[in-house]
Amino acid sequence: WSSYVRGKVLYWLSQYSSPDQIVGYLRRRGIDINHETIYQYIWQDKKQGGTLYRYLRRRGKRYQPRGSKYAGRGLIPGRVDIEKRPQIVETKSRIGDWEGDTVIGAASSGAIVTLVDRCSKIALFKKVESNNKELVTKAIVDMLKPYEKKVHTITFDNGREFSGHKTIAKLLKAKCYFAKPYHSWERGLNEHTNGLLRQFIPKKTNFKHVTDEDIAKYQNLINNRPRKILNYNTPIEVFTSIQPVALRN
Repeated sequence: WSSYVRGKVLYWLSQYSSPDQIVGYLRRRGIDINHETIYQYIWQDKKQGGTLYRYLRRRGKRYQPRGSKYAGRGLIPGRVDIEKRPQIVETKSRIGDWEGDTVIGAASSGAIVTLVDRCSKIALFKKVESNNKELVTKAIVDMLKPYEKKVHTITFDNGREFSGHKTIAKLLKAKCYFAKPYHSWERGLNEHTNGLLRQFIPKKTNFKHVTDEDIAKYQNLINNRPRKILNYNTPIEVFTSIQPVALRN
């Protein structure tokens, strides 16, 4: 790397950006770099006593290269790749195609399960004691069951907390899909929504100090905020309308 590229990588790591996000950011600016190179740099730094690994979301576990039996597909039995998802989901033209993720609290203080509808942008949040499969599966079903008729698909990342996807699909009569490993842009809306939540719950927050009432308040604020992409309608207005509001280009 040049000193310029190294400086950019170090800066974005210090902002808790993932290697995947850093690669996407730099490539848009004409700098071609591979996320695996960044991971290798981080773990070499750790071997030498460095602390860059602390900026990673799963900092306690070494990165598993693409193709490892422990990456993506190996972690999630029955995983269905995003390539098999119906093309209509890409258009964001119907309500009921969701993206799912978790936001992790500091010091193993719990997690928040986040869901967002691709068309209306409505977001649902639920705090869980940890991001284990059972708790996350139950949370997703509890969150979406009241809107079962508005659940067609759910697209997750490759975290093991989503290993209960078959149960989720059965109970909600929906189809579950998984983005490709290290392709966070395939769930870009969910990443953006997590960022909106972080406005109220910054990184390093101990979730033991965040109540269910707090979560409900933040969810309400986000869903009742006029959005340019929705022609300045709110997500709740679009979600509850008979016909979805046309999106802005």
